[in-house]
Amino acid sequence: MDGASASFGFGILVTLILVALAFDFMNGFHDAANSIATVVSTRVLSPYQAVMLAAAFNFAALFVFHLSVATTVGRGIIDQGIVDHYVVFGALVGAIAWNLITWWYGIPSSSSHALIGGLVGAAVAKAGTSTLITGGILKTVAFIFISPLAGLLLGALLMLAVSWIFVRQTPSRVDRWFRRLQVFSASMYSLGHGGNDAQKTAGIIWMLLIAGGYLGTKDPLPVWVVIACYFTIALGTAFGGWRIVKTMGQRITKLKPVGGFCAETGGAVMLFVATTAGIPVSTTHTITGAIVGVGAAHNVSAVRWGVAGTIVWAWVLTIPCSAFIAGAAWWLGRLLLAQDP
Repeated sequence: MDGASASFGFGILVTLILVALAFDFMNGFHDAANSIATVVSTRVLSPYQAVMLAAAFNFAALFVFHLSVATTVGRGIIDQGIVDHYVVFGALVGAIAWNLITWWYGIPSSSSHALIGGLVGAAVAKAGTSTLITGGILKTVAFIFISPLAGLLLGALLMLAVSWIFVRQTPSRVDRWFRRLQVFSASMYSLGHGGNDAQKTAGIIWMLLIAGGYLGTKDPLPVWVVIACYFTIALGTAFGGWRIVKTMGQRITKLKPVGGFCAETGGAVMLFVATTAGIPVSTTHTITGAIVGVGAAHNVSAVRWGVAGTIVWAWVLTIPCSAFIAGAAWWLGRLLLAQDP
């Protein structure tokens, strides 16, 4: 479409796309721990090997999953009719700010829910609660509880099944087998992480292109957007978020390779199902639940429930806090991004 007929200038479009990709990078950086914490803490892979493996499979998800999650984020959370560059700016600033706060304190919060909270906060700041799409938001909020519980259940069941199947094997032999298998499970979890999380940023850019008049409402998501988002999240993962790795891999419960395999496999199954269904779930919630499930299946006292409780509080606060910041950023954006008629 002709740039002159767009709702806002090309310069603002490029700036906001770069901000969206900055969020995508931060998503990979912030959530790198989800993919690599277990495989690093069990010493199956070195930190460098683990981040390179995770980054590669984050990008490989481009060739595996359909764009169902991008569609939900781009069209199923807030009314497309009220979206403009101020709303997108507010949403991204709210999400990035909350990610930075939680990264600094080493708290594995959800980048996904920070983004959803950012969209909600900016939309409400502009036009009130009537702009929210109830179905999409309720589905996302429901999975704040469903994804960690499903991860916990799958992780625990896998741990119990493996313990029963290998009950007659020596611990050293089991450890040797699962050190190899954990490379596979970490790869599958990274694939699910890339598939679900990269699409969220793609959905934001899609929304931005439509709001600016650069795409029609029925136009498909451009291929360059998809490639850019997958590449950027992989790059963020490659840089890693080591503060959160310690919390995820060591502070919740002590893991051996067999436990790491069960946690990653349970988490990966949950992410594959959610991504296929177009549900923007939290990879952080999913793997944390799976790690707790593995620890509890071994011994309930093996889980540091105080640490887990702190993480749960971060989950509860993510959407309202990122929404509040996004609302303030929407107001600020109207000052910074104002254009002459």
